[in-house]
Amino acid sequence: MNAIDPQLPVVRGVVGYDGRLVEADLRLHDLNLRAGGAIGAPIAVPPLATLVRLARRLGILVSRSIVAADGDDDIEMWVRAEPDPAADVVRLAISGWKTRTAWQPTADEDVRARDFLRSAAAWTWETDAALRLTQISIIAGARHGFDSQALLGQPLTRLFILGEADTGMFPILGALAMRQRFDDQPAMIRETGRPVLLSATPRLNASGGFAGLVGATLMVDPVDKPATTGVAVTRSGLPEAFSERLDRALRAPLGRIIANADSINAKAEGPLRQDYADYAADIATAGRHLLGLVDDLVDLQAIERPDFVVAAEPIDLADIARRAAGLLQVRAAAANVRIDRPPLDEALPATGEFRRTLQILVNLIGNAVRYSPDEAMVWIRAERDGPMAAVVVADQGRGIAIEDQARIFEKFERVDTSEPGGSGLGLYIARRLARAMGGDVTVDSAPGQGARFVLTLPYRE
Repeated sequence: MNAIDPQLPVVRGVVGYDGRLVEADLRLHDLNLRAGGAIGAPIAVPPLATLVRLARRLGILVSRSIVAADGDDDIEMWVRAEPDPAADVVRLAISGWKTRTAWQPTADEDVRARDFLRSAAAWTWETDAALRLTQISIIAGARHGFDSQALLGQPLTRLFILGEADTGMFPILGALAMRQRFDDQPAMIRETGRPVLLSATPRLNASGGFAGLVGATLMVDPVDKPATTGVAVTRSGLPEAFSERLDRALRAPLGRIIANADSINAKAEGPLRQDYADYAADIATAGRHLLGLVDDLVDLQAIERPDFVVAAEPIDLADIARRAAGLLQVRAAAANVRIDRPPLDEALPATGEFRRTLQILVNLIGNAVRYSPDEAMVWIRAERDGPMAAVVVADQGRGIAIEDQARIFEKFERVDTSEPGGSGLGLYIARRLARAMGGDVTVDSAPGQGARFVLTLPYRE
């Protein structure tokens, strides 16, 4: 059926603020039932659930067209979702209910899909949401020059070196941004340099969030695909021009998003409902997180280039520690954490690059603030340790187990991935920078006893 009788009544439903379907007219009830839901259970139609959450969050009537899957068909509908705070529910009114045949691939697309399935039968791989490999399935007897078991838990780029498509783009990046399948991503097997083409489809969790990739690898004859063997890469597995393009493409738009969201949050243009202002603050926070990830990826590529060098400047390590603490004072106050910094009259001469040293200490102090409990203290001490100048950053957090202390300095590693945090690159970059300046970053910690990170640089007489 591809049309709707205009005389059909509006379909109504009620969803609680906890996301559970409270009441539903017959058509909505049946659709939800076919999707695996029931009255009293969380609504099981993802587009409806998303619209309910949005209406509840904004506290206003939200009205828009959605498409919901129903078996082999799609259902187009116009949905009005209106929050009712007095009853703690969102009331749904659905009109324009129209069933259409779901999208089917064209002949060319169907050929590509069959190619995907054939390659999947030979060699598949899966990742988690952080793009760490969780499974590599290689056909029995196949040899590809790497230990598949040793790669489990490692970033996807430890297995593949990604290259540009003929368009100059990376298909995987666009697909990750849009949460959609990608095909024909050029790559090389890192251990052997063998060219391959990657295809993958995203896996979503129960709430519709990105949960990882299910991918397939198609082996390519080097004679047929010479371009993929010419990808210039750094040790990070990223092509040399990758971070430059990423930085150029994202920094300016993210900067505008953050600035506009901050302006809305500050109510610079006049009065605004507080929930709108809070929503803008969430947008600004997410933008800063993405901007931090861009910075990390740019730094990662820079420090892993063979020609990477840092300046050897005369610096005052105690002064830089005070500056880093000052940059994080607002964040600490928001978290109800105090920072005890070196006194103003204290100096600690050292040799290093000012900008990079500040970057390291902002990372160490920022981590200490992030993982400190309410009303805790972060101590920063500057002292000489023989031929080295040292800054100690100590917190009162839950500490780090002995077996995790080496792992946290590896790329893309975090002790607890369920906690909000960064990209897993900060400590790796900090240690690489410190060692490039003739020093190091170390940790001394135990569960329940906080953590003590130490930055050392050569002492300057």
